[in-house]
Amino acid sequence: MKLIIQIPCFNEGDTLPATVAGLPKSIDGIDIIEVLIVDDGSTDRTLEVAREIGVDHIRSNKKNIGLARTFRNALDVSLELGADIIVNTDGDNQYVGADIAKLIKPILTGEADLVVGDRKTGGISRFSTFKRMLQKLGSTVVRSLADVDIPDTVSGFRAISRDAAFRLNIVSPFSYTTEMLIQAGKKHMAVISVPISTNAKTRESRLFKSVPQFIERQVTTILRMYTMYQPLRVFFFAGGLLIAIGLVPIMRFLVLFLIDGGAGHIQSIVLGGLFVLMGFMCLLAGIVADLINFNRQLIELSLERIRKLEMDARDRPDKG
Repeated sequence: MKLIIQIPCFNEGDTLPATVAGLPKSIDGIDIIEVLIVDDGSTDRTLEVAREIGVDHIRSNKKNIGLARTFRNALDVSLELGADIIVNTDGDNQYVGADIAKLIKPILTGEADLVVGDRKTGGISRFSTFKRMLQKLGSTVVRSLADVDIPDTVSGFRAISRDAAFRLNIVSPFSYTTEMLIQAGKKHMAVISVPISTNAKTRESRLFKSVPQFIERQVTTILRMYTMYQPLRVFFFAGGLLIAIGLVPIMRFLVLFLIDGGAGHIQSIVLGGLFVLMGFMCLLAGIVADLINFNRQLIELSLERIRKLEMDARDRPDKG
């Protein structure tokens, strides 16, 4: 059983040694533990530090492409390296390496495909009241949309089984955390959470410049992913809402028509008709999007099988 601990990095030269030093060297049930660094175009000494501390595998993006794409690349490399279980952790030493044994246990016992570390953010003193409320609200929304019971949905400390990694297709350019959970929930993976500890804060987050930007990007990602997997529900809701709005001025016109012949109120029927028309267009778009959704599922199944065949071909010894 092989465990790959992947660490996406961007300018983590100062914190990377402590992060790697805290990783476990052995875990019951695991035969091989290797560390993978995927550098996202760092401008500091991240690559040099990674070589100096002797990590097992190093990959580097030619330029900065963002956390989500770097995570996706790391996942692919981990699979190529033959990982049976993949653990993702951050290079800023936020997460306690010793908790990896706790994180992978549900996968080893066959209880889960994906395990997310719960930082218990409500009890972290360095988080402001607003940040804790925002975290709780966001996690509640994601849990509801993804149908998974995960209290800390943006935690990057995760364990992923090999089969689950093949089935995940991260497309967001911003962050993989919420997208992964929505995908996992809609693909009926077994997702659970385990409590973990965190180290002292070493730096500010580089994922976003401000709270409004973070909210905007997270909301965009959630809406995009949910619409991708539940298009009929989203478009039917939007269409039904537009039709309901359009019926209000139409009913107003009908009432006035019965009272005084509707003279001078033609704008109500025009406005209402416009909204009803847009509503029906949304309903039609939902049907088309649902057909595209089924086509996407077939493409994902094909992609999963192709990736497995490619990995098997790499593992198969050359028969000459």
